[in-house]
Amino acid sequence: MKYRWFWLTLLLVVVPALQAAVAHEPESSVAKSRALVATFGSQLQAELKQSLGEGGPVAAIAVCKDRAPQIASALSRSSGVKLRRTSLRYRNPLNAPEPWEARVLRDFDKQQLESPAAPLEYVSQQEDGTIRYMSAIKTGAVCLVCHGDNLADAISEKLQADYPHDLARGYGQGDIRGAFSLTWSAANVGSR
Repeated sequence: MKYRWFWLTLLLVVVPALQAAVAHEPESSVAKSRALVATFGSQLQAELKQSLGEGGPVAAIAVCKDRAPQIASALSRSSGVKLRRTSLRYRNPLNAPEPWEARVLRDFDKQQLESPAAPLEYVSQQEDGTIRYMSAIKTGAVCLVCHGDNLADAISEKLQADYPHDLARGYGQGDIRGAFSLTWSAANVGSR
């Protein structure tokens, strides 16, 4: 008799609770992804602002080159997620998009044409339980100093020295410059 109550409790209480938790994992991962993107963005912007104030745009290039990957790495380690920046027109070859990221970036470009003010996000749960999330990076006015059409000679020279195969120029304000990309492995979905 007591085992019957155990199985009944398992079927009526525990199983539905587990199903509900699994069904909410993509939502939970999206919220966590948004928080990580916000943290990454605010840390990077703070360092860029400080560098611009102290050494100007040429000094700020080092923040994007050196500090951005360090910030992404630290956030990846602390969260258990793979976090990075990517773009179809990347500056650093290490930021070249994976095939799925390239598809999403092209979709972001199309969506941007249809609704320029809309925030652009992508989320997908894979068959293996992995969750992929991307959030578009739109080009702001200050970004044009290093990513626009008419760059100062000193900036062009520094970019040429640091990124001889640079593709990340010629953007206009509001253009999709790339995206933050996060991959939650099935092992860490819901555990953080």
